[in-house]
Amino acid sequence: MRILLTNDDGIHAQGLAALESIAGSLSQDVWICAPETEQSGASRALTLAEPLRVRRLGERRFAVRGTPTDCVMLAIQELVEGGKPDLVLSGVNRGLNAAEDVSLSGTVAGAIEGMAMGVPSIALSQMMGEYQGDRRSDFEPAERFAPDLLARLVRAGWPPSVILNINFPLGPANRIESVEVTRQGFRDVRTRFAERRTDLRGREYYWLGFRNIPSRPDQGTDLRAAYDGRISVTPLHIDLTHDATVERLKGVIDGAATEERNLSRAERT
Repeated sequence: MRILLTNDDGIHAQGLAALESIAGSLSQDVWICAPETEQSGASRALTLAEPLRVRRLGERRFAVRGTPTDCVMLAIQELVEGGKPDLVLSGVNRGLNAAEDVSLSGTVAGAIEGMAMGVPSIALSQMMGEYQGDRRSDFEPAERFAPDLLARLVRAGWPPSVILNINFPLGPANRIESVEVTRQGFRDVRTRFAERRTDLRGREYYWLGFRNIPSRPDQGTDLRAAYDGRISVTPLHIDLTHDATVERLKGVIDGAATEERNLSRAERT
């Protein structure tokens, strides 16, 4: 396989080094195109108002002054030589990308862009403790289990409109016993907050962050699997339509249009 790697933590992140090791167990044809600097929370942002600068760091290694989406698009269209990749791997992210966070995640967005360009894509994230460090040892569970899991998933396949979102629980790896196919969960607490601070010139600014507050997620969700020490594999797609509401509103809107037409006819006559 020709495999393209990206991430949102940046070209020098330890999680990307871990992903390079994982991909190397599957193929010798591995390409890397990652952001020059950290792009956590960038979601599917594109760089539209300024040029994209690319640095070639090695034979198959590129750093882009842009977002994960920029990286995947450029790599597939311009940078990867010899044909389109067979697989896009995005990560390994420093911290979970589960529940509603998947809509914010640059890691997940990198996989979505690969899917949008016709390449099977997988996002990988590693749960961290209260302090989310960037030590190679933090990624031990992902490095231990990802090679076999990825090989199984590639053999099984999945629909072209779907990405797979994998989250690895806290280590050590020898305590992790199972893999669970899950659905996306939702937190019952608000973890994001803005802290007001003052700089050295007396001007106020804000620093965004996350509170480490556990949720009480349902069984079968990505969050529950992470809390219980299981690896989760969650199929995701970007069709955000809520079908039940579509059907309910059709009746409301269609009825309103019919009433308006009847009223207009009555007024004319």
